[in-house]
Formats: sequence, structure tokens, C-alpha cells
Amino acid sequence: MKGLERGAKNQFSTFSNFITTINQKKEGIGNRNSPTQLVIPNIKNVRDLPPICLDVRQKQRISIDTLPQELKAPVPPEPSLPIRTKTVKDFQDDVEKAKSSGDWKAVHDFYSTTFDSFLEINAAFKKDTNSPFNTIEDSGINAKFVNVVYDALLNTPQDVQKSVLKGIINGLLQEWKGPRTKDDLRAYCILLQNPQFSNTSTYVIYAHLLRQIAALTEADHHFLVHWSKKISQRRFKQLVDRLLQFISLRLFPAKPEEFPPMVKCTWWIPSATKVLALFNAANSLISPSVISYTDFYNSTLDHIDLMEEYHNWQCYGNSHRFSFCQYPFIISIAAKKVIIQRDSEQQMISIARQSLVDKVSRRQKPDMNMLFLNVKVRRTHLVSDSLDELARKKADLKKKLKVTFVGEAGLDMGGLTKEWFLLLIRQIFHPDYGMFTYHKDSHGALMGLAVYNSITLDIRFPPCCYKKLLSPPIVPCDHNTLVGICDVTLDDLFQIMPELAHGLSELLSYEGNVEEDFYSTFQVFQEEFGVIKSYNLKPNGDKIPVTNQNRKEYVQLYVDFLLNKSIYKQFAAFYYGFHSVCASYALLLLRPEEVEILVCGSPELDMSALQRSTQYEGYQKTDLTIRYFWDVVLGFSLDLQKKLLHFATGSDRVPVGGMADLNFKISKSETSTNWLPVAHTCFNQLCLPPYKNKKELKQKLIIGISNAEGFGLE
Repeated sequence: MKGLERGAKNQFSTFSNFITTINQKKEGIGNRNSPTQLVIPNIKNVRDLPPICLDVRQKQRISIDTLPQELKAPVPPEPSLPIRTKTVKDFQDDVEKAKSSGDWKAVHDFYSTTFDSFLEINAAFKKDTNSPFNTIEDSGINAKFVNVVYDALLNTPQDVQKSVLKGIINGLLQEWKGPRTKDDLRAYCILLQNPQFSNTSTYVIYAHLLRQIAALTEADHHFLVHWSKKISQRRFKQLVDRLLQFISLRLFPAKPEEFPPMVKCTWWIPSATKVLALFNAANSLISPSVISYTDFYNSTLDHIDLMEEYHNWQCYGNSHRFSFCQYPFIISIAAKKVIIQRDSEQQMISIARQSLVDKVSRRQKPDMNMLFLNVKVRRTHLVSDSLDELARKKADLKKKLKVTFVGEAGLDMGGLTKEWFLLLIRQIFHPDYGMFTYHKDSHGALMGLAVYNSITLDIRFPPCCYKKLLSPPIVPCDHNTLVGICDVTLDDLFQIMPELAHGLSELLSYEGNVEEDFYSTFQVFQEEFGVIKSYNLKPNGDKIPVTNQNRKEYVQLYVDFLLNKSIYKQFAAFYYGFHSVCASYALLLLRPEEVEILVCGSPELDMSALQRSTQYEGYQKTDLTIRYFWDVVLGFSLDLQKKLLHFATGSDRVPVGGMADLNFKISKSETSTNWLPVAHTCFNQLCLPPYKNKKELKQKLIIGISNAEGFGLE
């Protein structure tokens, strides 16, 4: 990111300079009592904020579990709070009176007093000023009152809004010495929710607020994270969106003159990103999460130099030099795919170059084939030939893949590679083979090859498979370290063994006497090659009865046995096979859900987007047949739309880049209109005869796509 020397200096513009500048620009604009135009108050002799050193040397993902429930750090005594008795109803009555009379004095006094200091914020919004509220479970904030006050704020006159900002500045200018009190943390939590910070004219104040929060201790962050998860979904989303907008507009300001020069506020983006990390941590603590993990994506980052970000992160890690890769939750899956693709390409070039150097150093004549992973297979022996080739050419797995079908002419420009994957996947990942029956790492290598070569596969694995593939995301140097072991839940088991999972769920909710009625122990049985074997879930498990008191432990141990321990050897081979091709620090950026999307695409279909990006051969998009086609397709049910996509491309899912990445083409077929449509799945191409009317086209298309398996495919 050019011009952004992140973390390099600790310079920032003074509040006084900023406020003077803004006032000069805004002077004379708008009516004093107009609620529509926000003006920053002119405060004289304002001191700089005390310098705070922002430490972005955090872990890969912010850790919550490492801290105890109640932290034993020294806590400064809470100062006594002023007595404030105004209730939600009192405040609402004051606002209604002000609207009808035009006299806003009572409202103005409330806002100016409440936001004048952190103590006053607590006096107004703390549920009980006599209680400490020093636990992570209850912030002690009267959320309803906070929401009502903020909802009314943007509709008050300008002098009221200015008084709030003036008070916030006063609070932030306090000389901080020693650790923060819980009242301070409450004030930060409340101030973050101020809707005024959606306005770019408040960004300097907002930035300093974010800076102070980002610089809090990990123990204080622990409280803020747990308190934040109690915020309502709508307001939680607003807070996240506000932080994302702040980052976007600092990166690409619509009016650069609104902000201080970038070199003087290099800490803005790191501060905002670290605060955003607190909300991401809060979101991950709840199941289901407050908002989707995709709501933390900032698509603006798709337009920066992502490889510079990635290389900075690789070179400097989580040191003082900031990189968005330290906070991967903010990077969209599309951007991550770009990083992974380019990282793969660089690895391919590096490996090919090394092969060339080795060949020349041995005084051997180089040839083009040595630069590729050349896979030669017979169609009649597709699976055995393919797996043999992968096993034999392990040293070449990181080269660019090039497929040849024996006895067939043609260069692999991508189509043959896709066809090979399609045919192979249909056979070796067929549902009849079961989920964890892999006995060779070649199967994992195949999936790794697809990701490495940017091929979307038509396979469905349970979500826990992708969790296991990232456990850990980087292959450990110590081969004694366990791999593919992750935290699994009953929800994971539901995806694979729904009947067993349902039975275990019934056990957990059973209201009778579990020990007497179920007569189970911590011993389970499993059939292996026709032989029933017993396994103890814990030492002497066969002698420990399952009771109402220990049934949760029993279920957790059983699920762990089924999804981790019992399949360890098979999945470890799969894990090592996948990482033998895909080994990359870029995997540290990915969530399990994102690995799934990279492997087999997204289930979200947008046929209108497909229509906009479709190319034509022999047809114009205005031709009657094409208009009939899109009228029919856009009117299809989701099931039929998926069948069409599968018919034409070999998968009913969409690549990470969206429909446009399919390069879908409709070609004119000069055959009789009695024929059905034909698809060339290797090239995402549909050959469509010029049907005379919409009814005929719809009928033929539905027949073709509904009988696609082994029919109409080339």
C-alpha cells in the first residue's frame, strides 16, 4: 500500500489544529438548530492526547481462551460516581417536549453533562451505580438507555451534537496513569456505539478513541470482548460496518483534504483493525455467531497490493510492522484466493527454475516437460493410472499440472486438466466410498492439486473435514506432532452420522435416570472389517457407568473418538497428501469454511450475474433463442438452476470469483432442433440448437439437464 508507512512513526495531528481547520471549512454552513449538518465544536487550547504506543504484535487470531474467567490483575479502586436519576422515560419526555416547544435546553444539558467525562457516562448509563459490575458476564450497562439516547442524538440541534463531541474529547484527553477501571471500560464500550462516528468529519476523534481502546491490556480486551457479544445483532453489525467504513475511507478517501496526511496518522488503520478484531473475537464466542464471518470482510482491500501485504507479513510476522494478514478475518475470500493463486504461481516458477538449474548443472539437455507435473493416463484405467502417477511424481507436485490422455492428440490448455479432475473425482470421491476410507495420501494430494491449480471440484465433504485439514494449517516439523485433530461437536457428527448424533442428543436431554434406563458405560463398539471391537473412551471406561452427571463428558468423548481418534491414520495420510501440494503460509489466512469454498465453490447462485457475463458463439445476446433461454433459466427453481450449472460446468457450485469466473459460453449448435442441448464441461460451454419457441426450448433443456449423468456430456 503506497504511502501508508504503517507503524513506522508515532506522529498524529493535534485536536486543536484539526478542529480549527474543520471550523474554517464549516463556518456559516447550516442553521444552528438544524440536525442535518454536523459541525465540530471550536475548542481552544486543546492539548494533544498523551502518546500511546500501539502494539500490533498480536497472535494470529486474538486469543480469548487463554485468559481465566475472572482476571486477577490489580484493579484500581472505582471513584465514586455522581448521582444521576434520569430514566429512559424522563429522557424521552424531555425530547418530545423539546420537539414540540423548540426549547432544547433540558436535552442539551443532559447530553453535555452525560458525555463530559467517563465518570458522568457511567453515572448516566450504569444499571446500578453502587454495584461494581466487574465480571465478564455483565457489563452493568443499561443498554436500552444507551440505545434511546443515541437513537435521538442525530435528530437534535447542532449545538447538542457539538456538546457531545466536546465532552468525548475532554474524556479522551484525561491523563491516563496505571490500569483502567471497569468504569473506564464501560465508557469505552458506550462511546464506540456513538452514531456520530459514521460521519467522516468526526474521524479524528474516532481515531483517537480507537487508539486508546486498541492500546488497552489483553485483560481489558478480554472484558470488552465478552461484553460486546451481548450487543444486539443490528447494533453489533452497525459497529462492525462503521469500523470497516473508517478503514476503507482512510485507504481511499473521497475527499483527501478531510483527513490529516497519511504520514501523520499511520496508526489509524492498525488501531481500527485491532478494535475490529475484538468484535470478531466476540462474534466467534457465540454459536450461532451474532453475524456471519463474511460481514467482517472489507472488499476495499481487494484493490490494494495484496502480495505486498502478504510478503510483509511473511517477512516481519506479527512484529511492529502492520499487515492486514495479521487480521485475516478482514480479508475477503476473493482476495485470499488471489493471494493463494499468486503464491502458488510463484512456487511453480521457483520449482521449475530449480529443476532447470539442476539439469544444466548436470550438463544435461533441458526440455519443456521438466517444467511441469506431467500426468499421462489411460481413460480405461483412469483411477489406477492417476494415483500411480501422483505417487511416482511426488517431487513434481508443486509444478504446473499438465494432463495427457494416452492415444489422444491435443495440448492441455486447461480443458484436459479440468476433464481429468471431473472424471477422477466422480470415481474416487463417490459417496459410496464413504467419507474417511482413504488409505493413500494420493487422495489428499489430488484435492491439494485442485486448490493449487485453481480447479473447483464437484465434491462434498462435511465441514469438520476442513477444520481437520487446518489442524494445524502448517505441517509441523516434528513428525510426532498429531495432525488432523480438532475440536469437534455434536453438530459436526450430525453432518456425517445423523442417526447416531440424534440418539446422543436424546441422551443429553433425557429427563429420567440415565444410568438405570440406558445401562451404558464409557466403552463403545465399532465394526472393523466384519469384526466388532471395543474401545474405552477413558481409562477403565468399561467400568464407568454413564450417568446424568457425566453424560456430557461421555457424548464429547464419543464424538471425539468417532471424528478424531478412530480415523486418525486414514485422515493423517489425507492431511499430509493435501499439504504436500498446498503447503503455504497462505493457509494461515483461511477459515475452514473458506477452504471448502476454495475446494468446491460457493452454493450461492446468481443466474442474472451469469447472464451478464456469458459469452456467445454463433449467437447474439439479442437473438430470440437466447432471449427464450434466459427467460426460461431465470424462471427455473433453484434445483433446476443447479442442474443446469452442473450440466454445463460439471459442478453446481460457483467459483470464488463469482459467475464471471466461469467464463460460461453458449454456442450455436447446427444440429436438428429435435436434439437436446449438449455441454462441453471442460470449457463450461453449452451447445444450444436454435429452438423455434420458448416451450420447446424449456422442454428440451429440462430433459437434458435432468438426465445429465452419462448423457449429453462431452
